[in-house]
Amino acid sequence: MAWVFLVLAGIFEMIGVAMINKMHRDRNWLSTVYMLLGFGASFLFLSLAMKTLPMGTAYAVWTGIGASGGAILGMLLYGESKDWRRILFICMVLGAAIGLKAIS
Repeated sequence: MAWVFLVLAGIFEMIGVAMINKMHRDRNWLSTVYMLLGFGASFLFLSLAMKTLPMGTAYAVWTGIGASGGAILGMLLYGESKDWRRILFICMVLGAAIGLKAIS
């Protein structure tokens, strides 16, 4: 169950990051509320995952999901570069997170 919580934490981290970008573009209070809810849920699920998982593993996987997911959302929603090298490095980050799961 800890890994499910960790993946949920990463997904909510992605939502929080996407809402930061939306907040800067739209300048409305609803984007700020969504950002705070996204990050709040992210920290909640991260704390639940860390009851079982080692801190280093949990943090590395959480930041990997959040960073790579944020980059993917930027490409899909905000027209950021889809250069093959960028996609390669995103895959490397996700591969490292999967590797940490495999050895844990």
